[in-house]
Amino acid sequence: MNRVTFKTPLAVAVAAAGLALAGTANAQSTDLEQRLAELEARIVAAEQRADAAEQRAELAEAQAEERLSSEEVEERLAKVERQASGDEGFSFGAYARSGLLIGEDGKSAPGGPGVTPAGPLGGNVGRLGNEPDTYAEAKLNYRMRFDNGAKADYRMMVADGVTTSNDWTADETNLNVRNVYAEFSDLPSFTGAFEDASIWAGKRFDRDNFDIHWMDTDFVFLAGTGAGIYDVQLADNWKSNFSLYGRSYSEFPTEESDITGDTDNLTLTANNYFGNWQWMVSGLSAADNEERDIGAGQDAADSGFHTMLAYHGDSFFGLGEGNFKAAVMHGQGLGAEVKVIGGNGSLTDEATATRVGLYGTTYLAPSWRVAPAILAETSEDRLVEGDRFDWATLNVRLANELTENFEMQYEGTYQYMDLDQGAGGNSAKGDYTKFTIAPTFKPEVGGFWKRPEIRLFASWSDWDDELNDYSADDAFGSEGFTGSQWTFGVQTEIWF
Repeated sequence: MNRVTFKTPLAVAVAAAGLALAGTANAQSTDLEQRLAELEARIVAAEQRADAAEQRAELAEAQAEERLSSEEVEERLAKVERQASGDEGFSFGAYARSGLLIGEDGKSAPGGPGVTPAGPLGGNVGRLGNEPDTYAEAKLNYRMRFDNGAKADYRMMVADGVTTSNDWTADETNLNVRNVYAEFSDLPSFTGAFEDASIWAGKRFDRDNFDIHWMDTDFVFLAGTGAGIYDVQLADNWKSNFSLYGRSYSEFPTEESDITGDTDNLTLTANNYFGNWQWMVSGLSAADNEERDIGAGQDAADSGFHTMLAYHGDSFFGLGEGNFKAAVMHGQGLGAEVKVIGGNGSLTDEATATRVGLYGTTYLAPSWRVAPAILAETSEDRLVEGDRFDWATLNVRLANELTENFEMQYEGTYQYMDLDQGAGGNSAKGDYTKFTIAPTFKPEVGGFWKRPEIRLFASWSDWDDELNDYSADDAFGSEGFTGSQWTFGVQTEIWF
């Protein structure tokens, strides 16, 4: 009994100690598990925070990429808009006419705005129903705009004109490159009077040429190869263009021998604008041109002067809506070729010429429009001492818009000529008259400047017999073309 009693307390103690140790182990185990669980929770939270940060970074990057793409889109859109507006990119323009001109005998008939004896002197007549040629211009332009705002414009124009009706005209072609030049504008380094100026160099028609379309003649035609600066602002209401053009005269025999030579003409021009007014002044010089033998023991001019005063109106001579242009030109020496400045190397040193021109356009009624034009010139000592050439042309184009796509066009033209070649040359004095009726189809009527057009026409023309003997080289007096006759034809004309 005593042994049992002894063993029981010991067992109890041992058991208690075991239980205590087990409890301690269990407590330690639980604590470790809790710590591990907490650590795992912290790791998971860290991973979640890392994932969130990564997602935010990816979202920010995506948003940045989206913004960049938007900027690129805006830039490309702006570029397309600039191209569409003509500020950048390639563009194509054209002028063309082509048609038949047939006489009463069923054969091709002479014609053209310069058909009269005054034509070689610049005395054009109405062109409606009076053009037997095919003429075309192709205008190729490429514009660039740079990051600093500067612009560059490259232009080329190719033209050809023939009178044959054949499909293949290689033997008669007059294919020519008429414009090849570059022009720079909006240059950031240009300031003051030159802030809005542009510069150019190459071969070109001057920007400020202007014409009488219905007679196919310019008031003034400045062209050649050279350079210039446009739109120099000299005062609030005074803008000027300055240019230097070179033109080459053909080879010519000299007085001393039959050896041929050639020479170049230089034309320095200041074109000034004061509101609607234009004042143009040009000086011409052609070194050695005085060696040119122009006959009758006379020498050609080696210098000249040209000036023009013009007004560009924004009404029909102040009488109503429309527009008009008027100009008076005067030249001496080489400047006596008042239309194509510097274009004639055979003028005498004493040559003088004065020309006036004007035209206007307006609507007489909602469906009737009219365009009158006048061109006249007097010149002396032009080709030889003592010659005198006087001529004047009155032309009226009238149109009646009958439907959206059809109109009747009418044209009447009258020219007076008193041509005295002097020094024994032929002289002539007389009148020329032409009337044309032309049924005209077009995609949309509405003004004299809308093209394209397809016209049928019939023209009656007449002139004084004396004009037939003026020159053996002109159309008047040729077989079957002596006046009082009809011509017929069809023609298309287009520009854009």
